[in-house]
Amino acid sequence: MNNKLISLLVFIIILSASCKKYLDLKPDKTLAVPTTIADLQALLDNNEKMNTNRPSLGEVSADDYYLTNTNYAAVSLISRNAYIWDTAVNSTTIPNSWSYAFDPVYFSNVVLEKIDKISFSEQTKIAWNNVKGSALFFRARSFLAVAWIWAKAFDPPTANTDLGIPLRLTSDFNTPSKRSNLQQTYDQIIDDLKNAIGLLPVKPANAMRPSKPAAYALLARTYLSMRQYDKAGLYADSCLQLYNQLLDYNDLNASQFHPVARFNKEVIFHSTMEFVYYNLYYSYSSVDSNLYNSYDSNDLRRTIFLKANPDGSHYFAGSYDNSANLFNGIATDEIYLIRAECFARANNVQSALNDLNTLLEKRWRKGSFVPFSATTAPEALNLILLERRKELLFRDLRWSDVKRFNKEGANIILKRIVNSQSFTLQPNENRYALPLPPDVVNLSGMQQNRR
Repeated sequence: MNNKLISLLVFIIILSASCKKYLDLKPDKTLAVPTTIADLQALLDNNEKMNTNRPSLGEVSADDYYLTNTNYAAVSLISRNAYIWDTAVNSTTIPNSWSYAFDPVYFSNVVLEKIDKISFSEQTKIAWNNVKGSALFFRARSFLAVAWIWAKAFDPPTANTDLGIPLRLTSDFNTPSKRSNLQQTYDQIIDDLKNAIGLLPVKPANAMRPSKPAAYALLARTYLSMRQYDKAGLYADSCLQLYNQLLDYNDLNASQFHPVARFNKEVIFHSTMEFVYYNLYYSYSSVDSNLYNSYDSNDLRRTIFLKANPDGSHYFAGSYDNSANLFNGIATDEIYLIRAECFARANNVQSALNDLNTLLEKRWRKGSFVPFSATTAPEALNLILLERRKELLFRDLRWSDVKRFNKEGANIILKRIVNSQSFTLQPNENRYALPLPPDVVNLSGMQQNRR
């Protein structure tokens, strides 16, 4: 191994360690730093930091699963508190959800600070663009994940006063962390993604790397959570114009423990959630029974996604990671559903149904599917939103969906029952913005969320 590669590996290790205290630890500036485009690409290819261990507290807090009393008692205290929306839902042990969330931000900022100091030629321009675009994408994606968990739902009348997230735009740990407002948070996410689009390739080297379709898709996801449906539909369409392949579930083997292949052709960008909280692990969680019963007997997702427990309940086994790790990347099925929803909200019923039926034809047993129909936009929207929940199960999207639906008056009340005691989360409660870790607040002086 040559000295340059050794230096780069040492730097990667130091970067990983430096994220450990993420607010007050200063890297040793005497260590070797990346100096080439390839060096910076290597930092972004650190999949453990950039693609895995994405924060899962939103999914833990959502309503697609439940824990039996036995399994509730078996998970950690912090996991139990997250399950019932208690105030003490953060670990002070590093790593935790917050530190995992900001790891890609730190790496991205290092890359963005270095890349502009590196000149490029015609031969290296594509690689240079890819590195910068990827760093912008990773930073935006992390900011969005943090906003969904630790901030309120975006609401235009209050976005300029609602607390946002700390927008870390530098790798310098001496720069204090301050919370932006929610409008500033989403403006930064959108700005990063729009800048990334012009730099990223249409087809990445592999699904762990960002691409132009992935950036369009993430913009669609961002605008959807902001309830700006015209823009969400526009960017979903831009994504699907570039990449629109779907799996036919008739080609999958439902008898396999994890029937859906990793890096399958629907995957635009691959990432997985952390397992800090065992609530989501298949041996602990049971899928909501009403949700299970909503799948038709000819709907292949019923047996591909869901497997029977000894007690008659069902666990989720349909991760696009082909493992117990829960996929929360970007896939074409989600983007079809975003475009369909936006068509319905724009009263374009036929286009909405076309997208929905294009997807569902690939999900039902061959020869059994009858295209869905609707005579009104609200009817079409209801169909699409139900299928969104059934299709995107355990994708880290439900928590954000509940937040935005309740802003529109859906009146979704989340309920848990533990040892005969009932816990509820009312629509638009402050608890939809989870508390920041106490050590982060103590170190930075940032304002804590009201609970």
